[in-house]
Amino acid sequence: MFPALPLRARLTAFLIALISAASLVAIFSYNMQIERYGSEGATLWAMARFFTILTHCLIVLTFLAASFRRDGVGAPWIAALTLAIVLVGAVYHALLRGITEFVGLGLWADWGLHTIVPVATLVWWFAFAPKRRLSYGDLPMFIMWPCVYVAYALGRGATDGIYPYPFMNVGDIGAAAVATNLVGLVITLLIGGVIFVMIGRFADR
Repeated sequence: MFPALPLRARLTAFLIALISAASLVAIFSYNMQIERYGSEGATLWAMARFFTILTHCLIVLTFLAASFRRDGVGAPWIAALTLAIVLVGAVYHALLRGITEFVGLGLWADWGLHTIVPVATLVWWFAFAPKRRLSYGDLPMFIMWPCVYVAYALGRGATDGIYPYPFMNVGDIGAAAVATNLVGLVITLLIGGVIFVMIGRFADR
């Protein structure tokens, strides 16, 4: 049984899910407006290549569950998902911002996907998420979803030669460089997981 969430936590969780969903709809609409990928199906398939998009889908589902379930959400999963979406924002602003120029609706989607939701999710985790049950045994949870995504993205890239991010592009930088980048990513996630667990233990005092 998960610890119950207060009403204000469930309401703000619903708001985060709503903003995330709106950002996904906005970026889809923007891609259709500029005819980046072609048809609706091709656009959805192309968007499904990106960690940002898929992680936001998980944010929508998880925070909707948190908003409607009185018994809340599991501490390890919500912590790991929070770290994942924070990683989305951090990597984007550090390495990827400016690669694609957004205007109009796309600019609003960009803010929602890469800034507003990552910050709001982190604030929600600090304010409301169950933390006291986190332990170092939960560290594999922090790398589970990113590792699943990496296997999926590299598999797609191997079949069509299209890689979602420059640091994963085997064709451009080589397999050794990609492997080095991914090892660095796993280490970063594990360090982040340790920090989350330490915060949880501090919250228990």
